[in-house]
Amino acid sequence: MSDAIPMTSEGYRKLREELNRLETVEMPIIENRIGKARLEGDLSENAEYHGARESQGMLQAKINLIRDKLARAVMLDPSKMPKGEVAFGATVVLKDLDMDEEEQYTLVGAGEEDYDTGKILITSPIGQGLLGKKKGERVSIPVPAGTLNYEILDIRSGGG
Repeated sequence: MSDAIPMTSEGYRKLREELNRLETVEMPIIENRIGKARLEGDLSENAEYHGARESQGMLQAKINLIRDKLARAVMLDPSKMPKGEVAFGATVVLKDLDMDEEEQYTLVGAGEEDYDTGKILITSPIGQGLLGKKKGERVSIPVPAGTLNYEILDIRSGGG
């Protein structure tokens, strides 16, 4: 995986903070659990030890994933993106042509996604399907659950 991951400096900062928290707070807690469990004797039948080791492995995988994102980060400034078309940082108002409902998404980079508030990754299927489109265009976006059909009602450029 050598694909660049677009993000803002704010998204990068949030990921760095999360990585620091995982490495300096969460990992020592798990290492302490492992140490205490070792003192209980026979490790082959020690559920606490095995549970703590499993937690350590999952946490390390999360740490590695964040490190990878940070290593592949490409800083983008939403205020310097093209105007009048869907680009990084833009907020897009859509009409779902199948459900006859309005939806709104803001295309963000890693570390800033918040699906509850409509902030979706620019690298997501919807983000990629909207990229470069203009107001008034209709777009069909293949997603795992089928195909989404939208009309772009408005585009607000990010960062000004």
